[in-house]
Amino acid sequence: MTTRISTFPLRLPVSLKTALQAISDRDGTSMNQFLVVAAAEKIAAMQTEDFFLERKNKADHKAFRRILNRKGGEPPAPEDTLL
Repeated sequence: MTTRISTFPLRLPVSLKTALQAISDRDGTSMNQFLVVAAAEKIAAMQTEDFFLERKNKADHKAFRRILNRKGGEPPAPEDTLL
């Protein structure tokens, strides 16, 4: 499968471009590759946030409380307690 590529001009403040060049050099990547990975990471984080928000909105809060308040079960093991 071939990935289609699109280009667009990007305007950066000189200070940001200088920092970007330094960090991408340290990372051993081109500025383009560094920006592509950074954009992909940001998109993944925001999509993950949306995923969990959607799951939260579908939750059955009454069932959740019922499960938490049910009788029985075992107390937390000593290694599971908060210090």
